[in-house]
Amino acid sequence: MQNNCIIDLFAGCGGMSLGFEIAGYNSVVAVEKDEWASDTYAYNHPNTIIHRGDITQIKNPAATFKEAQGICGIIGGPPCQGFSLSGNRDPKDPRNSLFMDYMRFVESFKPNFFVMENVPGILSAKTRKGESVQDLIKIVASSIGYNIHQMVLNAAHYGVPQSRMRVFFIGIRKDFPFDPSRLVPKEESGFISIADAISDLPVLQAGEGQDDVAYPLKPQNPYQQWCRSRTDMVCNHIAMRHTKRLVERFKCIKWGESLADVPDEHKQRKRGDAQQISGKTYAQNNMRPFPDKPSPTIPASFQSNFVHPFYDRNYTAREGARLQSFPDWYVFQGKRTTMSWEKSLSQYQQIGNAVPPLLAKAIACTIKNYFDNISSCKNVSVDIPAEQMFLNI
Repeated sequence: MQNNCIIDLFAGCGGMSLGFEIAGYNSVVAVEKDEWASDTYAYNHPNTIIHRGDITQIKNPAATFKEAQGICGIIGGPPCQGFSLSGNRDPKDPRNSLFMDYMRFVESFKPNFFVMENVPGILSAKTRKGESVQDLIKIVASSIGYNIHQMVLNAAHYGVPQSRMRVFFIGIRKDFPFDPSRLVPKEESGFISIADAISDLPVLQAGEGQDDVAYPLKPQNPYQQWCRSRTDMVCNHIAMRHTKRLVERFKCIKWGESLADVPDEHKQRKRGDAQQISGKTYAQNNMRPFPDKPSPTIPASFQSNFVHPFYDRNYTAREGARLQSFPDWYVFQGKRTTMSWEKSLSQYQQIGNAVPPLLAKAIACTIKNYFDNISSCKNVSVDIPAEQMFLNI
């Protein structure tokens, strides 16, 4: 048994792997379909074997990844678009069944534990057959030999400067004691604000910035000092270009306000008719958050969701990465933004889709402590139906 080795499925740009690596684990294999996200993962995890392809085409995981035999854990988050409460959830979305491919890997490798991450919408999601997704996860986990603990965590309670609610399913193999109370990470006291996270970065106005620039200030707090470990330069810190009209609109937006609050002369116009105000205004479109609080959730579209608390522009990729708790040495590959017809994930999308590394670290440390002290864990009986499920649904 490789006591500290794991596989990361649906690895994205590597946020969950990074958190586990900080806690002392070693990501030996990562599976990620997207080209630019896997480029980012490869750049920052040079010792990990990366499979760039469709997980559904990996028919025999253990035979495909012989170097991963004896791993202790599997981590990852199947794509959440089909489960998310934002937008229209489609029960026929094939992405809804990708968690079954995740479970195929668990069954194939039989690690000590697995950690599956998703959005809170998964708690009310249904399969195309009308089954509860969360119940199905528990039933399948039980049928292949795992007890499972489900919890909802807010990243802001674990050193991440962002309020971000996420669901985690932690599976423990049944030949180990199962004590769910020992699987909940201990919350940290206090929180890290947006200003705490990004106030030391180079000052940029719209359209300014370049890669590999020096820090203008010394770190102002322990979080900034941690972010700046292993590097003396800032990458991915280039501000988006904005029209003069858009900058003037941003100037009208105060803390806690958004596009919905600007005067009529600065509201968004209809396409093809600049005299008419667009009827579509969203409360989190171009919102300027309070600098003394943790950020609202950073989504894949955060380049247009937020206005910088102090400057009249959207966030840079590096600022978003700081709010997701990526350190500055972690460099994002691919284009900063993409057009709708481009298939790969932009830097902004990679960052917004990621599991915050420090949240992943909190879970990883908890699991490590669990197994380091397994003899003191009490065994709690679990009432889960024992139906036999086929994993090739």
